[in-house]
Amino acid sequence: MVWRGRKNPCYCRSNLQICSPMDWDDLRFLLAIGRASTLAGAARRLGVNQTTVARRLASAEKQLGSKLFTRVEGNLHPTPAGEAALQHARAVEEEIAALKADAGRTDDAPSGNVRISAVPLLVNHLLAPAAPDLLKTYPKLRLDFLADGRNADLRKGEADVALRLGRPEKGGAHLMQRLGLVTYAAYGPAERSDDSPWLVYDESLSHLPHAQWLAAAAEVANAQMAFNDGDAILQAIEAGAGRSLVPCFIGDRRPRLRRLPGPPGLARELWLLTHASLRHQQRIVILRDWIATLVRQKLNGA
Repeated sequence: MVWRGRKNPCYCRSNLQICSPMDWDDLRFLLAIGRASTLAGAARRLGVNQTTVARRLASAEKQLGSKLFTRVEGNLHPTPAGEAALQHARAVEEEIAALKADAGRTDDAPSGNVRISAVPLLVNHLLAPAAPDLLKTYPKLRLDFLADGRNADLRKGEADVALRLGRPEKGGAHLMQRLGLVTYAAYGPAERSDDSPWLVYDESLSHLPHAQWLAAAAEVANAQMAFNDGDAILQAIEAGAGRSLVPCFIGDRRPRLRRLPGPPGLARELWLLTHASLRHQQRIVILRDWIATLVRQKLNGA
């Protein structure tokens, strides 16, 4: 499959049996569909109506002579031909982004957007509070924080940088760096006794180590409050609702929390991920260094 910066770039691959003219605008629609998994979601990403997205998809499938997406339980999933087209489109997207960054740079200052994926607890209590100082140094950067319990797919371009608790699975074109260990301990409200009720995670997060620790320490079935987010648990502890596990580098700095007696609950590895194709871009290098330094400072001080 080949893309050229011409009026009529050509696609040609074994599972796309014809060569057809397409341009970046066509690819942009395919990428939006692949990332959103619905026509409506792609329309919101692109700022157009759903009918336009459907029409552009139909046009692309006609040009390429292959069905690119199939609908399963309301979501659109790429066919083998669609995955081949998306893989190429992502490569083109990266090249265009690099070209724009180079063309728009009037000095050596890094510029552009960086999308950072992490669970809400890390975004809200580690990354976002420290971001203003970074942006004072690099005012042409823009940081897009994606606070989500779901792991963003770097291969699909859902994020540029990801901060993850737990060792990532091997495979994929990822640059991975282990930043350290996040220790957890039991915390309760500063003004309440140590036997306050346990706040636990709901069944959707039962696979997580800290959820399993709580399941072993508490009668989860009898817990009156369960959550699907660690930051919500933190807020509930501060409101006096009960006790739970909290990362020590966060809990020890919260005046309305008190670490309960006993050893740390557990420790989880913290990893920094970037798609390998972005590793040399100036803004990505700066963000990786900033996150690594920030994490070391916070964890060593916990």
